[in-house]
Amino acid sequence: MDQAEFTPLLEAARAGAEWAWSRLYADLSGPVLGYLRTRGSAEPEDQLGEVFVQVARNAASFEGDYPAFRSWVFTIAYHRLVDERRYRARRPVTPGEIPDTARGTGDAEAEALAGLATAEVVALLGTLTPEQRDVLLLRIVGDLSLEEVARIMGRRPGAVKALQRRGLEALRRTLAPVSSPGSPSVTRA
Repeated sequence: MDQAEFTPLLEAARAGAEWAWSRLYADLSGPVLGYLRTRGSAEPEDQLGEVFVQVARNAASFEGDYPAFRSWVFTIAYHRLVDERRYRARRPVTPGEIPDTARGTGDAEAEALAGLATAEVVALLGTLTPEQRDVLLLRIVGDLSLEEVARIMGRRPGAVKALQRRGLEALRRTLAPVSSPGSPSVTRA
């Protein structure tokens, strides 16, 4: 979205235009939901709703262009996750309790396929440190700059760059094909 489109859209949203909020939600909800899911939110759809409620509540105080707005929305999502982790640490799920995320929506096949893909990504990301996961997801899913991620996480850009490099290298090692003894190796010229 370019600035010429964003400025009137934000003004319309601030004035309460439902179409403007729908457009902002449509533009950002997918990446934010993906970030929340892959970071292990217990109820990512609920968290997404809370993120956008806070965006709507505080939109009047926001100043900046579209990249700054996008970064601001991911900052809210990041802080919501931190709050959720703190809450879950204080109130762990008891064995007889069924979390809301365990209840289905009715389309078992779609849920199973989405669950498999998400489980594979979450498992792969599980090989990283929490800080590496946050950096990579905010950079890739959130499409944020090093500086924006550094501001969100309260770190220096150099530290974020190092976390990103180490995280990508760890993923590269995890994804590297393992050649078994006796199997032909492939060399590129």
